[in-house]
Amino acid sequence: MTKAAGEPTRDEGSQGQEGEAEERGRRPGLLAPALANLALGVPAIIPLYLTYWLLTDYLPSPCDAFAPDPALSNCDYHTLDHAPVMMFLLALTGMLLLLALLAVDVLGPRRRGEDRPGRWPAAATLVPVPFLVLLCLAKT
Repeated sequence: MTKAAGEPTRDEGSQGQEGEAEERGRRPGLLAPALANLALGVPAIIPLYLTYWLLTDYLPSPCDAFAPDPALSNCDYHTLDHAPVMMFLLALTGMLLLLALLAVDVLGPRRRGEDRPGRWPAAATLVPVPFLVLLCLAKT
């Protein structure tokens, strides 16, 4: 069978495939894990804010459950009323975030068979960055 003038021969085609394999086989950097975890950080703003609210508003509240007169305890009942809902939402959204982190940072690299899967959990430290940026912007 004769080859057309523009078609590569079998040897030329295999060399092109080897070049692509070498290019794909290079060691990947931290860009993909960093971008994936920063993208996870955007929906993570919700559970992180709920945690921030519980730590800054609910825990330091001066409510005394056994005060003889509620007016003497200087309690913010608005905060007390919202606490169960906020805790439930924190549990729900926190579980969803942990499942997303498990899928992206643990199961994803295993499924792809990466040679350095440890860079994905290491990049998980970037998840709170969007929340911290918004928190800093809100404080200024």
